[in-house]
Amino acid sequence: MLDINFIRENPQQVKKGIVAKNFNPRLVDDFLALDEKWRELVKKTDDFRSEQKKAGNNREIEKAKELKIKIQNNEEQLKSVEKERERILYLIPNLPMEDVPVGKNESENQFLRKWGEITKFDFEPKDHLELGEALDIIDVKMAADVSGSRFNYLKGELAMMEFAIVQYVFSILTDEKIIKKIAKKISPDFPAKPFVPVVPPVMIKPEVYTKMARLDPGQEEERFYLPKDNLYLIGSAEHTLGPLHMDQTIGESQLPLRYVGFSTSFRREAGSYGKDTRGILRVHQFDKVEMESFSLPELSAKEQEFFVAIQEYMLRELKLPYQVMLLCTGDMGGPNAKQIDIETWIPSQNKYRETHSADFMADYQARRLNTKVKRLNGKTELVHMNDATAFAIGRILIAIMENYQQKDGSIVIPKALQKYLGFKKIKKS
Repeated sequence: MLDINFIRENPQQVKKGIVAKNFNPRLVDDFLALDEKWRELVKKTDDFRSEQKKAGNNREIEKAKELKIKIQNNEEQLKSVEKERERILYLIPNLPMEDVPVGKNESENQFLRKWGEITKFDFEPKDHLELGEALDIIDVKMAADVSGSRFNYLKGELAMMEFAIVQYVFSILTDEKIIKKIAKKISPDFPAKPFVPVVPPVMIKPEVYTKMARLDPGQEEERFYLPKDNLYLIGSAEHTLGPLHMDQTIGESQLPLRYVGFSTSFRREAGSYGKDTRGILRVHQFDKVEMESFSLPELSAKEQEFFVAIQEYMLRELKLPYQVMLLCTGDMGGPNAKQIDIETWIPSQNKYRETHSADFMADYQARRLNTKVKRLNGKTELVHMNDATAFAIGRILIAIMENYQQKDGSIVIPKALQKYLGFKKIKKS
């Protein structure tokens, strides 16, 4: 969430920022009205307490009783106003950074760069589901019978490739030499601290999910909820990686703290249709490897660049053509101050599709989570947070299958993954 004092002192700036993200500027007015009412109630309650203390000292018993009732009534009103004030505050999105292009939707995203040549074939390429069914490595029909639509079985060599990808990512992100090499591209003295591997919980309490800014009003419909346990299934590993340091103060010398987490993720994917619901592109259950970091405010924007550099390094290792996009204000997430996406070439769709995101949150999440850093000079402030996709397994499998398909229907394994597998090609048995 945004700093309350910042909203009070800069209402027009906040309005301008949230309008650019397609949010209603009235949220600011509604918040400030409730905030003013809240402050008045706090002052009145404090005044009543002061009078009550004087009445008690002067043994004015009846007056003290009357003031006690007034205090109780005020406290009830205060709780109600405070709850509504917080609800509105949580609806106000993060403000975009100055270098984020202003735009209404994805058509106004800014192209940054691309790498690799679009894959050419001397035959009619198949899409991933055709390939997967022919090789008996994807089964959506039986999954539909067992679990319903938009679930799938990954089988045989494709299941093995999933875990080869996970091993590959973990080996890269825990390798100090590789991390140092990538960090130097950001700046010569940029921190080259490796990532700590994590297998996080896939269930999360509603109040923690809200603190992560991933369960604000309107977002519940995208989540799977377990009412008996009052828990949600996470939509990505960073949803439970982010709260790792909730209500903690981290020493400056410990930062940055970087984590790489593997988890199964769950999303309703409401509103998806057509080609996106075919095969394993947009499904209710999928696996992901995610990066999360906690850093010093002065290094946090560079940390996002570092995350993108890692994503590009791994895609180049897999030799998959991609392009990098800076999302405009209207296409980025509510908690994001800046979002960079990578789109990988998907031959069957004859276009680049989003496979990676890198989200810079600044202190927006940390303020809700109460995650702070204690500076060497003794001062305490909020940390900054970043999260990014290492690989969304289903999507990267699609990209590999389609870009590496052969005329005979087989699929060549990228060289970067071959050492984790006992084969170099998936072919009909």
